[in-house]
Amino acid sequence: METPREARLDARAMKVLAHPLRTRLLGALRLEGPDTATGLARLLGTNSGATSYHLRRLADVGLVEETGTGTGRQRVWRAAHDRHSWTTSAAGDDPDAVAANDWLQQDATRLAQERVSAWHAEKQSWPLPWRDVAGLSDYFLDLTPDRLAALLHDLDAVVERYRGETPGEGSHRVFLYLHACPDVLGRPAEPDGGAPARPGGSDGDGGGGAS
Repeated sequence: METPREARLDARAMKVLAHPLRTRLLGALRLEGPDTATGLARLLGTNSGATSYHLRRLADVGLVEETGTGTGRQRVWRAAHDRHSWTTSAAGDDPDAVAANDWLQQDATRLAQERVSAWHAEKQSWPLPWRDVAGLSDYFLDLTPDRLAALLHDLDAVVERYRGETPGEGSHRVFLYLHACPDVLGRPAEPDGGAPARPGGSDGDGGGGAS
């Protein structure tokens, strides 16, 4: 049976994952491949007792699993999925899950900022073709929640098509971030949950382009 590509987090899984070491463990297993608690502790700069405990917690909600090789802290673990996703509504009325949702989103934003900053610090040492194509694009659109969901679905399908290709010569791991959010600075939400009408057509501070 083919390994599921995506895990959809429920409230319990959100609460378990919302921990600094657990998100790092899961990310390390996805990016670097299967490893032991000892190897992960060395990679992440912590101790094997901590990694072993938190791996078991992640396994409780199906995010990691044993490969069936090794014993004790030398058991080999792997990510159970290629990626995970969740919705804010999955938290329901559980205040701990609501807090976990906020933490997970903020942690993902922090990690993206760290990786982008690291690229900018090192990019002058990279070949010009990479520096030409690596960058930021921003767009503004007037959309309903349903249309935004459709757009994200379409973009996800494009990304999956490229992920399915066999890496060619000169390939390198690339982080591609997509973060959609309503304009809350110029257009606060109305009490009914909709966005206020914009007088005089469209405005905004960005368009498509690279920088």
